[in-house]
Amino acid sequence: MHTDVLVIGAGPTGLALAADLARHGVTALLVERGTELFPGSRGKGLQPRTLEVFDDLGVLDRVRALAGPYPPNLFWRDGEPQGERSVYDPTEPSEAEPYTETLMLPQWRTQQVLYGRLRELGGEVAFGRELVGLAQDEAGVTAEFATGGPVRARYLVAADGGRSTVRRLLGIGMTGETVDPAPMLVADVRVDGLGRDHWHVFPAEEGVLAICPLGGTEDFQLVAGFPEGTVVDQTLDGLREVVAARSHLTAEQVTELRWISEFRPRAALADRFRAGRVFLAGDAAHVHSPAGGQGLNTSVQDAYNLGWKLASVLAGRAGGELLDSYEEERRANAARMLALSTRVHRGEQRRGRATQQLGVGYRESALSVETRPDLPADALRAGDRAPDGRRGGTRLFDAFRGPHWTLLTVGTDAPLPALAAPVVRIPAYEVYGTGVFLVRPDGYVGWAGSTADGLAAYAGRQGLLAR
Repeated sequence: MHTDVLVIGAGPTGLALAADLARHGVTALLVERGTELFPGSRGKGLQPRTLEVFDDLGVLDRVRALAGPYPPNLFWRDGEPQGERSVYDPTEPSEAEPYTETLMLPQWRTQQVLYGRLRELGGEVAFGRELVGLAQDEAGVTAEFATGGPVRARYLVAADGGRSTVRRLLGIGMTGETVDPAPMLVADVRVDGLGRDHWHVFPAEEGVLAICPLGGTEDFQLVAGFPEGTVVDQTLDGLREVVAARSHLTAEQVTELRWISEFRPRAALADRFRAGRVFLAGDAAHVHSPAGGQGLNTSVQDAYNLGWKLASVLAGRAGGELLDSYEEERRANAARMLALSTRVHRGEQRRGRATQQLGVGYRESALSVETRPDLPADALRAGDRAPDGRRGGTRLFDAFRGPHWTLLTVGTDAPLPALAAPVVRIPAYEVYGTGVFLVRPDGYVGWAGSTADGLAAYAGRQGLLAR
């Protein structure tokens, strides 16, 4: 079998990438070694920047219909509530940043939404395909599977998780640290007699117990910590024993165990995000502590960054050097997000503006060209996220939505080169300043100038000159 892109792993990363490739018209095959989508809640927080990505992919309304807000922590002692504390420092939405709330949706629900979108776009998941071998040459990659025939692809993307088979087959190392050597348990459970308006926290000498209602479901996510060296019982009876010992709840109030996993929080970064025609994305490239809700969100950003670049190269619009910018841009950002997750885990930083990922950008990327001299320190620059806003009857996110570049002028009638990109002209808007901006398909400013001088040369490298 032949395909343009083979994506290994149908988690949030693989599903988001496959959907993005599909809307670009790329022939892609998404394979998953399991017989179904991952069934647990593991990555449950959706950050504001991810909501913007979902807006672009056409699934935000579905996500918001299912998701709920992060409820405040309610601390308990001896069966009595001791007070509330918000999980996140709130940020008010604005015209430029319309989504500032972190939403809670269990990972399995997010995957269902992305899978539904993929199928609408004509894609599918091949389940029960376990990768066992990999070889590449100058023209492509050949993947061997435990069952079924080999697949030949021009490019392969590893989205197969923290224990990535692809990463192992390539011999790419992971550099990092154990954030906490003590084991932790995460489980999806049904609980009787516990309110769904709070994230219930039960401090205990043996380790914390936290039980959180999961938006869009009747489930709770239970997280429990244990002393280092503990052999954790992952049965329903074992879970009931922990709940009864650390809270005012009885064992019988835990009525059902739907999914469970043990882990030790760690932070690790792949030494490379690319080896020839193979790319690492998501947990295959970076493993986070769950604190701060950065893992799934950083992974979706990987997919969003890579999809349009693969599509552009495969269509012959851009040269293969465009793909070099994936590791350049994403590895540096993943390293920063890993450090942030670790600080949140250790109580050194609150969840707030930094965890929203709205400030993630690529100013240092070779793909970001800023031609305006002497900008103020707080000015929007090439490499920054392109803000939303409404001017002259145009909502910018509506104009940006889709797999295309967008040529935006703000407060100027400067003449423009003829590009294969829609042109949007809006009156002055203080968030942008005055100028000409070429916005990438992933919503970042690629080129910026006071006039369009030099834009044609940049656009030509991206295959955007009109023919």
